[in-house]
Amino acid sequence: MSTLTVDHASRWFGNVVAVNDVTMTVGPGVTGLLGPNGAGKSTLINMMGGFLSPSTGTVTLDGAAIWRNESVYRQIGVVPEREAMYDFLTGREFVVANAELQGLGDAEAQRALATVEMEYAQDRKISTYSKGMRQRVKMASALVHEPSVLLLDEPFNGMDPRQRMQLMDLLRRMGADGRTVLFSSHILEEVEQLASHIEVIVAGRHAASGDFRRIRRLMTDRPHRYLVRSSDDRALAAALIADPSTAGIEVEHGAEGGLRIQAVDFGRFTELLPKVAKERGIRLLTVSPSDESLESVFSYLVAA
Repeated sequence: MSTLTVDHASRWFGNVVAVNDVTMTVGPGVTGLLGPNGAGKSTLINMMGGFLSPSTGTVTLDGAAIWRNESVYRQIGVVPEREAMYDFLTGREFVVANAELQGLGDAEAQRALATVEMEYAQDRKISTYSKGMRQRVKMASALVHEPSVLLLDEPFNGMDPRQRMQLMDLLRRMGADGRTVLFSSHILEEVEQLASHIEVIVAGRHAASGDFRRIRRLMTDRPHRYLVRSSDDRALAAALIADPSTAGIEVEHGAEGGLRIQAVDFGRFTELLPKVAKERGIRLLTVSPSDESLESVFSYLVAA
């Protein structure tokens, strides 16, 4: 049972602050590190894995500083997002090389390849691998020494649906076995399927922490904004604004027209809109969420 602790850690590169005064604790089980692209997730993982030192603050594993601590490195496996690999090696050679760096051998490498179901391609050169296969062989190299902590940076990038399900099942098993697993993603659905506990990073700052369902409920209950175009925008607006599920409607002028609608009761609004349109004989031409990007979700969380 291992616990990672980040205590008021910051990391900057010149004048750029990548991680800004972040404090969090990551314990056994599967934790999702969620945030939009450029939020600082990779920098934070690199500090947790010992690749970067914090500019200020501390990052520790069970109380021991991680930076330049060889004994701690033996407990950590890292799957980086970047694709820098030795393409001239076969998958097996790559994993064996990583095993030998840990003082291990062929048996441990074969076990790790079997764990990620890459035995069938182990003798092919990495240069022939798809992105999903590269992800899995990186995973095997990170698991070869059976670390108690596993850090994965955007691990599902490039994987097909079958590969994604296999990796999710593997990470769930590792979490259930008591290992500390942290994976980053900018895709809400990936985190929702895998992690019960999440840490949210926005613009280098720690925005939220805790049970996924509680934070997801915050996201779901936020005001939803929609762009709606219809055969009679004004009549539709008049009918919708009278209902408490909408907090405001702006009529767009111009060639395409349309309504900018702020819905405060998402469930009620999604039932109301088609019902009102049908009752008044109004055709709905466009119904599009205008604030569903993760950036808008996270901005809402920060404001909350």
